Amino acid sequence: MSDSSTPRASGWAKYYTATEGRPPRPTLLAALDHFAAESICGTAADLGCGDGRDAIELLRRGWRVIAIDSEPVALERLRTRPDLPPAAQLDLRGETFEAVDWGQVELVNSSFALPFCPPEAFPTLWRKIDASIVRGGRFAGQLCGPRDSWAERGMDNRPITFHEEAAARALFANYAIELFEIEETDSVTPRGETKHWHLFHVVAKKR
Repeated sequence: MSDSSTPRASGWAKYYTATEGRPPRPTLLAALDHFAAESICGTAADLGCGDGRDAIELLRRGWRVIAIDSEPVALERLRTRPDLPPAAQLDLRGETFEAVDWGQVELVNSSFALPFCPPEAFPTLWRKIDASIVRGGRFAGQLCGPRDSWAERGMDNRPITFHEEAAARALFANYAIELFEIEETDSVTPRGETKHWHLFHVVAKKR
């Protein structure tokens, strides 16, 4: 999610190695369970796909996936995964969220990635996300709360987009919120950083 020419690129490679083999995010699984109950299988835009922990599950269930990440190492790892289904409908996009156009989709999945959008660009990005989700489609992912340590100090000298709870919920005024869980915990990240998390885990269906 950063320019591959910067030192941050090697940090992302270490992150992908440290998290290799982890299962898909619970928010994605919750969204997919709702879709399965409705007998819907369509196209998903996976924003900040990383090395594919969510994309692989989508592909395994027969979804077409537009996998978007500005880190070349992420897309290469996803492209060469041994568990990539042989008939996978996978469209890799090496662009930023702000620049890429993914069209109309049934699902926008963005696991722990939207906070990396620059704060000044987030309103435009969110309008694009909202416009891209068809009626009856869903958003699944995370937003960053104000008590998150990244909200205060940023990450890799970059500011992070964060929301108060009311502002986070307001993004989904035109949605039925199916999951809104608040997490506030302390841990050590896969990159070895001591971290306080303040997150909103969201699954919402567009009306």
